Amino acid sequence: MLKIKKMSSSDEEFSENLKKSLSQRKLNTSDIKEKVKNIISEVKLNGDQALVKFSSEYDNYKVNKAEELEISKEKISQAIKKITREELEALKFAKKRIEEFATFQKSKSWDYISDGIKLGEKITPVNKVGIYVPGGSAVYPSSVLMNSVPAKVAGVSEIIMVVPSPKGEVSNLVLAAAFLGGVDRVFRIGGAHAIAALAFGTNTIPKVNMIVGPGNQYVAEAKKELYGEVGIDSFAGPSEILIIADSKANISWLVADLFSQAEHDELAQAILISPDENVLNEVEKLIIKLLPLQKRKDIIKSSINNFGLLIHSKNIEDAIEISNELAPEHLQMSVENSERYLDKIQNAGAVFLGEYTPEVFGDYCAGSNHVLPTVGTAKFSSPLGVYDFQKRSNIIQCSKESSKILAKHATVIANSEGLFSHKDSAALRKGKNDE
Repeated sequence: MLKIKKMSSSDEEFSENLKKSLSQRKLNTSDIKEKVKNIISEVKLNGDQALVKFSSEYDNYKVNKAEELEISKEKISQAIKKITREELEALKFAKKRIEEFATFQKSKSWDYISDGIKLGEKITPVNKVGIYVPGGSAVYPSSVLMNSVPAKVAGVSEIIMVVPSPKGEVSNLVLAAAFLGGVDRVFRIGGAHAIAALAFGTNTIPKVNMIVGPGNQYVAEAKKELYGEVGIDSFAGPSEILIIADSKANISWLVADLFSQAEHDELAQAILISPDENVLNEVEKLIIKLLPLQKRKDIIKSSINNFGLLIHSKNIEDAIEISNELAPEHLQMSVENSERYLDKIQNAGAVFLGEYTPEVFGDYCAGSNHVLPTVGTAKFSSPLGVYDFQKRSNIIQCSKESSKILAKHATVIANSEGLFSHKDSAALRKGKNDE
């Protein structure tokens, strides 16, 4: 039986009950940590040999040597001929939109001169990037584009893709997206062992400088463990949506939007906040009515039963305050004149303004990236973008005269810190007349 949890922000214990409800979604990963550490250690020690073993163990794909894990460039390029015209058109449209958005994000080197001292930043792309694309029960060509296209716009010279491939099968849609996104090499391997292979490199899989892309708990844990050995984008958790709706919101659209997020997996979260109690009641009724008709009804039911929330707020401003505290991955404003509330929104991975802008557009082809901060991390982190694939180097250049200016103050600060060799280094630039 479906039972959606309801709350009201007017209740005295609302904040406490909300925190308690959200905490249930945070998993104890202590057992996963140990398994992931062992997998990482074995890949580091045994390289390709470990990949052959784990491929059979976790991917249900037996190979005699690690080279068999790579998908040929010919097969990747031929994939676009094996999908429908409509699918190819949609992928090309999405790529164009993502590329256009990413181009606006690209940073450029800059400099200025102050007191004869030239200062600036030199922007360079990360050289080699690994992208992890989820696989198994579903295919995600959209994730291929969301990870590869910004990397190409940033100027990344080589993109290595790994994708879990039960029995060695990889969707032509995923391979077509890899071709369109400019991916250089693709390996049919997933899980923590794929992350470790990218981080350390093996005889078959190249070592990369950075790994991006969402995955399961093992993938997320492996990225945490290997951060420092390699750069990462974020520690992505289960997906989530928070919808704020007013009394004029379309009930059937709200239900469809909640379903679209809940169907991701059983840990996904769908929350609706409205100051209109009638909207909440009508949404609940329609969810119960339409759930049996959904193809992924079992996943949706589990997600909504365990983590779904219907929250009655005092007004739209109150709803936004609640949202800012939760910092959702996706915030959908199904509110009239929604743009007027944008300045009040502080914490969200992506904001969808107006009921004609469902979250699903962001998943696929609006142009913004769908790799977003989850589980409250939008309070301090940002969506994946071109800037993640660019590095900054500070540039400093002094003339003979400006060197004297800096030396005068640097010697004082170095002396006060008790770093006397620092002081001597600075003092040598003061010039003979200042000694």
